[in-house]
Amino acid sequence: WCIYPTYDFTHCLSDSIEGITHSVCTLEFENNRPLYDWILDELKVHHPQQIEFARLNLSHTIMSKRKLLELVEEGYVSGWDDPRMPTLSGLKRRGYTPESIRKFCDIIGVAKANSIVDMVQLENCVREELNKTTQRVMAVLRPLKVVIVNYPEDKVEELEAINNPEDASMGTRKVPFSRVLYIEQDDFLEEPPKKFFRLAPGREVRLRYAYYITCEDVIKDKKTGEVVELQCRYDPATRGGGSPDGRRVKGTLHWVSANHAFEAEVRLYDHLFTKRDSTDVEEGADYKSNLNPKSLETLTSCKVEPGLEGAAPGSRYQFERLGYFFVDTTDSSAKKLVFNRTVSLRDTRPAPGPPTQY
Repeated sequence: WCIYPTYDFTHCLSDSIEGITHSVCTLEFENNRPLYDWILDELKVHHPQQIEFARLNLSHTIMSKRKLLELVEEGYVSGWDDPRMPTLSGLKRRGYTPESIRKFCDIIGVAKANSIVDMVQLENCVREELNKTTQRVMAVLRPLKVVIVNYPEDKVEELEAINNPEDASMGTRKVPFSRVLYIEQDDFLEEPPKKFFRLAPGREVRLRYAYYITCEDVIKDKKTGEVVELQCRYDPATRGGGSPDGRRVKGTLHWVSANHAFEAEVRLYDHLFTKRDSTDVEEGADYKSNLNPKSLETLTSCKVEPGLEGAAPGSRYQFERLGYFFVDTTDSSAKKLVFNRTVSLRDTRPAPGPPTQY
């Protein structure tokens, strides 16, 4: 048998025929370069230059097309555009912008040594851009009912909210304020630790763009003991978030008006794999043993401010105090809003180490 190295012929000749000037390959093709050069020299045809570089390997994910295909075909992800996937379609559906991906590539550059680049660098690129470009809105992911007992039942105020403090040209919007509100469950503790500055019994906090409120009573479910409602009192003199007598509060909470809010589904995405190097497994184990069982949390009873009614698929917002969110381009509709978390406001995970080289 005469077995001809068909790839080695195809690679260099197709590059030559197509007029390629620089053929950029990954490091495993470095050994093929002498043959690449020899064929073109012997045939005396246009000779591109082959250049090798290291693959881009991201932490907490996997870049192998074969392994990504396994995740899709075996149902570990919903498809190639699942927002947890490191594919361009997956990043797009999660809310990453072309500009943030290009900036990430500029920052990491091109290397000759194989290494793992931490996902935090990519997340920081999209955070920096979205901070400058996205409208701020208020959304409550895990609602806790708040009743302001001294606020008139039939009164509704339109309060002015800033769309983006980084860009004054984006202007302001009106948000409704009423007697019954929703705040985040995490923003209340019945027995707060020393450095907890949010709402607690007898404590006063500021509602963003609104008033100071003080928690006076806590209503619990009689069967489960779960806190289901807070009864609070507001100070009418503190409209806009300031106090005429100069008193200060340490906590500022976001909120939505219960009678005006829209319900939405919010999908909270995290790393696809628990380990920085997804292929780091014990002997006999499969890389899928490192899959993160908490890579997706779906919240179905979130409350968003009324200005988000009819938010177009592909729109991006900052949910104040929570993170950056993208209106899903596949599942969101006028009847059912679906938001994908692109990235949190800040990374609360342990600081990554230096790039891993191998």
